[in-house]
Amino acid sequence: MAGGPVQVDYFYRTRWGAHDEFVELFLRNHWPILREQLAQGRFLDVRMHAPRFHGDGRADWDLKVTIVYRDWAAIEAHSEAEIARRLYPDQEAFRAEERRRFELLEAHWDVPLAEVPLPR
Repeated sequence: MAGGPVQVDYFYRTRWGAHDEFVELFLRNHWPILREQLAQGRFLDVRMHAPRFHGDGRADWDLKVTIVYRDWAAIEAHSEAEIARRLYPDQEAFRAEERRRFELLEAHWDVPLAEVPLPR
């Protein structure tokens, strides 16, 4: 866990028919907070993926966000609330939309990954 970048995959499974609304709320309310942390250097990379085909693979998720943190200390540092207060002056509306975004989920889980070096 020491020193280098740490990748975490965040998986989301939305309720049937709620995928587009979830993505819209994510992009409107959460992506700007992530983008700010990317600009500040806490994150090295942020990517979003969806399965190309319906039912592809295990089919237990329909959206994955991958964040590469600068290091383990960057994972433990929490600046989201301060950034949200600055970016969204109407905190009541922001919190209501964030509650709605999570109501649209059936499941959500995070997977911190450890790279396994391959022999050369």
